[in-house]
Amino acid sequence: MKKYYIVLSALIFCTSLSFAQKKSDKSFITITQKSGKTLGYSPSSGVKIITVDGLKFKDLNRNGKLDKYEDWRLPALERATDLAHQLSIEEIAGLMLYSAHQAIPANEVGFGSGTYGGKPFSKSGAKASDLSDAQKQFLTNDNLRHVLITSVKSPAIAAEWNNNVQALCEGYGHGIPANNSSDPRNGTTANTEYNAGSGGTISQWPGQLGLAATFDPLIVKEFGRIASHEYRALGIATALSPQIDIASEPRWSRVNGTFGEDPALAVDMARAYCDGFQSSEDNHGGWGMFSVNTMIKHWPGGGPEEGGRDGHFGYGKYAVYPGNNFSTMLRPFTEGALKLQDGTEMAASVMPYYTISYNQNGGNGSNRGNSYNKYVITDLLRDKYHFEGVVCTDWMVTADVSGVSKFEGKCWGAEDLNVAQRHYEILKSGVDQFGGNNDKEPVLKAYQMWKDEYGVASARQRFESSAVRLLVNIFRTGLFENPYLDPSQSAAVVGCPAYMKAGYEAQLKSIVMLKNKANILPLKSKKLKVFVPKRFVKGVPDWWGNTPADKTDYPVNIDLVKKYFTVVDTPVEADFALVFIESPNGGTGYSDADRKQGGNGYMPISLQYGSYTASTAREQSIAGGGPDEDFTNRSYRGKTVTAYNSTDADLVKSTRQQMGNKPVILSVKCFKPCVLAEVEPSADAIVVDFETQAQAVMDIISGKAEPSGLLPMQFPADMLTVEAQKEDVPRDMTPYTDTLGHKYDFAFGLNWSGVINDARVNKYK
Repeated sequence: MKKYYIVLSALIFCTSLSFAQKKSDKSFITITQKSGKTLGYSPSSGVKIITVDGLKFKDLNRNGKLDKYEDWRLPALERATDLAHQLSIEEIAGLMLYSAHQAIPANEVGFGSGTYGGKPFSKSGAKASDLSDAQKQFLTNDNLRHVLITSVKSPAIAAEWNNNVQALCEGYGHGIPANNSSDPRNGTTANTEYNAGSGGTISQWPGQLGLAATFDPLIVKEFGRIASHEYRALGIATALSPQIDIASEPRWSRVNGTFGEDPALAVDMARAYCDGFQSSEDNHGGWGMFSVNTMIKHWPGGGPEEGGRDGHFGYGKYAVYPGNNFSTMLRPFTEGALKLQDGTEMAASVMPYYTISYNQNGGNGSNRGNSYNKYVITDLLRDKYHFEGVVCTDWMVTADVSGVSKFEGKCWGAEDLNVAQRHYEILKSGVDQFGGNNDKEPVLKAYQMWKDEYGVASARQRFESSAVRLLVNIFRTGLFENPYLDPSQSAAVVGCPAYMKAGYEAQLKSIVMLKNKANILPLKSKKLKVFVPKRFVKGVPDWWGNTPADKTDYPVNIDLVKKYFTVVDTPVEADFALVFIESPNGGTGYSDADRKQGGNGYMPISLQYGSYTASTAREQSIAGGGPDEDFTNRSYRGKTVTAYNSTDADLVKSTRQQMGNKPVILSVKCFKPCVLAEVEPSADAIVVDFETQAQAVMDIISGKAEPSGLLPMQFPADMLTVEAQKEDVPRDMTPYTDTLGHKYDFAFGLNWSGVINDARVNKYK
């Protein structure tokens, strides 16, 4: 109960700033009503205010009368239905678009790049909050209203940019506001295209796997509540999260974005996340001014990728079910996010994954990506599980691709179709929206195909049904009434001290202590002398093929360590060593070099540091084939890989030798399960974190906080058990047993007293 009041106080303190509307901002006008909704509009948009029954309304289509969709007294579904019926097919086609990733301001080159008056931002003279050329194009010519935001220069600039976008949209057509969105942005680092907004001026929380390691759904709900306030202060009304895939395949590169491998834990965490984001305290837990639509992903579960390869690439296009466990993959959706406890009832949106859920097609014989799969989208999600919200494809599933290792389109199983035909097939499967497409033309061509096959009335009805779903999400979050922000208030809300404190406390609770020989931890004396060895980091190609230079440096800000202990330069001087490493990076499961040398290109993904030969891997892959390959067997049996960071294990071993009998404390940043057999014997104590700040690790080691996290997944004994496990079966590996006899199993963790065996363990293990 005490924790509840602390959280509530933080919410009230930070968000009360947003109620004190400043009068000095001339970019928009605010009208408050004692008995009605607060209205916000731009003087430049041409929108007028009309009065009916003594109440104020925005005349968004400028026809001089109050339409149903303009009447905030009516339910969202009734308003959306009225507006959808008024829209042209071109306008509905725009609603069906979801933009490519937008940085604010646009990057100069590469991912998230753009121009201003034909020039890169640095040479344009534009303000950081100005709209790029592409943004003006897709908001007006293409009628796009769903914008995906990545990095922002500051909360204030994000608010100014939002106001510019909303003023433009308000003055165009039927005045439909922009529904801006974000991938997860409250993490401590930004290292992939699906968390490119992380690490900025915002409250910082553990990675999603770290949230799972707390084993506490209330913490996850608290995160959702706080993040929703920050999102709305940034002009964001839709979260492209949570990722609720069950991490039943430990080698998958997106394990760190999940709630782990246990279905029951994932169910509770998924529900808590969506309740936190969508429920608004200004409307008794229903939809309100702090609500953020969630987009749960990736239906029907992206976890069981064959061999751990990822569906962003053609070599990872197949999800497989050797354990006949397809139904378990659905549980976080059907039992969690679609059965919420608060007033919003179910997640607003669903995103299918890129993958082909192999042979999960209702017996129709077609193996295509999930957005093309009518059985998965309509028969299951819509009809069996009664989902009424928006279904949006993952990004670029209609675009072309030129090879299995290219980061391009992801049109798996539909490579033989053209772009317009892919849009048509996806519409027929029951999907509403196309992620990463700024261009309405292929959607209009798909409409023409539907009209030619089924007639005008059917085509209009099909488009209107999607329009209603898309508009409901915009109405429910209040954007039609007031989408505008005061930049100074946004700056005060986003990352305010109370929110930062809550995020940091969650980081502390997510850290797992695996080993504590002779109770060496905590080390409380600041007079203790510590040796922190420098770490070699090999430059590894990122998602876009960029390869940074190799480097050797301290793995942590050494000035931070000095706040806790006395740092010395050599092991001889030290009382103990503190070694920072990361979980093994065993590759992506594919090698262009192997393919060029006559192999099939497929390689093992290793969870150990040293050299690994896949002598027990499948001789014949479960799935395979495609237009870019003249074979179907994707087996990597007998091939050898070594983790990119194999030197991490060498670092631990060499430090052990240098320290002699003096303690070696090991900190491992984990992105997925790992085999610790190569390093555990050399460490006296081991703590693992799931993408937290180094300060949180230091607070645990120094005893400022007690470890309470639990493993949200098994850490395997070796790669033999990894190869033997089935991609769609959770918790089916032999866990590693350390030199003290502890098994690194699901729900294992230590505190200062020993093995944790509390209510969380009893509930989930």
